[in-house]
Amino acid sequence: MLYCDFHYGPDHYGVPNFAKAVADLAVEACQGRPMRRALDLGCAVGRTAFELSRHFEYVLGLDFSARFIRMGLQLKEQGFAKFTVVEEGELTKELTVTMPELKVEEFKDRVEFFQGDACNLDPRFTNYDLITAINLIDRLYDPRIFLDMIHERINIGGLLVISDPYTWLEEYTPKEYWLGGFKHKDGKPVHTLDSLKRILAPHFRLVGSPRDVPFVIRETKHKFQHSISEFTVWERYA
Repeated sequence: MLYCDFHYGPDHYGVPNFAKAVADLAVEACQGRPMRRALDLGCAVGRTAFELSRHFEYVLGLDFSARFIRMGLQLKEQGFAKFTVVEEGELTKELTVTMPELKVEEFKDRVEFFQGDACNLDPRFTNYDLITAINLIDRLYDPRIFLDMIHERINIGGLLVISDPYTWLEEYTPKEYWLGGFKHKDGKPVHTLDSLKRILAPHFRLVGSPRDVPFVIRETKHKFQHSISEFTVWERYA
């Protein structure tokens, strides 16, 4: 599973673990603010949620994929998890990750995982000091729904962290719902960050400047994806 190695495998080509890096940046942005409850939307197999648990009293990891959630749950409950990576063709090897390796074992009881839809959140998921949406926006079937309602889940003064490579693909998001990556009828380009600023403006202000966070995903022993995710922090003011 690509995401297991992405979250829990070794670093590749000197690029730090992305799931940990964005958690560290989010915690940095939260300094001086309440750090009680955090929600990691699109948590995948859970590394960012575990990393946030070092600093928050409670962290909920939520993902649409039950398969992803099971990985985080197994790691929390059993203390270890096994996964396979492709070497070449049909050849694979098995890797194991343990809680002691991650150095978050003492915080594991602060973390919970649930399956859910970021565009249709259960009403109980509210009152958060931090919500992270990491590499999620461009995988939602209608990101505008998510952005229009997410303020309802964050406390005033709380932060929304969005980090995304803006890889808009019709297999995930119908083109009419893309936030960027296309041109208006007048020929002007539409960029995702500009759409985020416009849509979030009634409730959020951008904190600081966007930052580029690199990540590498291992496909096989000899094939890797190198990408850049744009990391932005938004403070809820209304």
